[in-house]
Amino acid sequence: MARRYDPGRRERIVDAALRVIAADGIAGLSHRTVAAEADVPLGSTTYHFGSLDELLVAALRRYNDNFVRELRGSQALAGPGGVSGPTGPAGPDGPAGLAEELTRLLGRWFAGERGAIELEYELYLAALRRPVLRPVAAEWTEEAVELLSRRTDRETARALVALMDGVCLQVLLTGGAFDAPRTREMLGRIVDGGG
Repeated sequence: MARRYDPGRRERIVDAALRVIAADGIAGLSHRTVAAEADVPLGSTTYHFGSLDELLVAALRRYNDNFVRELRGSQALAGPGGVSGPTGPAGPDGPAGLAEELTRLLGRWFAGERGAIELEYELYLAALRRPVLRPVAAEWTEEAVELLSRRTDRETARALVALMDGVCLQVLLTGGAFDAPRTREMLGRIVDGGG
């Protein structure tokens, strides 16, 4: 019997892995559980992903891009002059404008499905125990720093990314609500200090 051509199978396997992790955590992930969820033969998962770590790398890469995509799409983060309006401290090109835009993006992210954010952070934090994931986890940080460096210096961009990460983790771990005014104030302090 001829093999059926199925160009989307690899992506379906990654999608199935994400559903398994969302339902049962990373501990519930196996080639067998993913194959059953994707409705593909077990051999397909091992063909496309030789190890669970390879599958986790693909899953993390899929989720890695969510917030960075928001940063990329922001006209306010395109750099000085990226938006129209006043350019003083409170304008879109000034420190308050950058803090406002980052707060708006975080608020929009938290307004979405909380389960998706939790899944993204579960994959991100899996790098603590799985060294193969560390470079992938670092990719989003580096890209976010690169994008924010269009509006400020690199060290300030790194501090902003660290603060946003910390805010996200606190909201997720405490089950609290996203506090936009407080976040805006903290981000503004970092931007003001970065010149």
